[in-house]
Amino acid sequence: MTRKLISSGSPFEKTAGYSRAVAKGDWCFVSGTTGYDYATMTMPETVEEQARNCLKTIENALKEAGFSLSDVVRNHYYVTDASLADRVFPIFGETFGDIRPAATMIVCDLIRPEMLIEIEVTAFRG
Repeated sequence: MTRKLISSGSPFEKTAGYSRAVAKGDWCFVSGTTGYDYATMTMPETVEEQARNCLKTIENALKEAGFSLSDVVRNHYYVTDASLADRVFPIFGETFGDIRPAATMIVCDLIRPEMLIEIEVTAFRG
């Protein structure tokens, strides 16, 4: 069973020693993903834009690993303030409404002040 490492091109991956995603067999684990636009290395100001960027980066990583959003079985959402939840729930509903993975939202600090949300997912193709 081959282990495939996926990179999004983020400079943080090499510096911190991690992969955007790791696929092995029927499983794909996508690292916590923040809202950076990796083409421009900019962070949008709103949590909605950050959430959409997170999901775009995650979807691209899944595709590169041979998975799709429909394979996602588990999500962890990290937000810096509970008041952000109602602003991102509709975005998650657009993306995962028919897929309905198990999910948890956690309120916490993130490593940079501009980061408002981080998302990690697990996908299974079995």
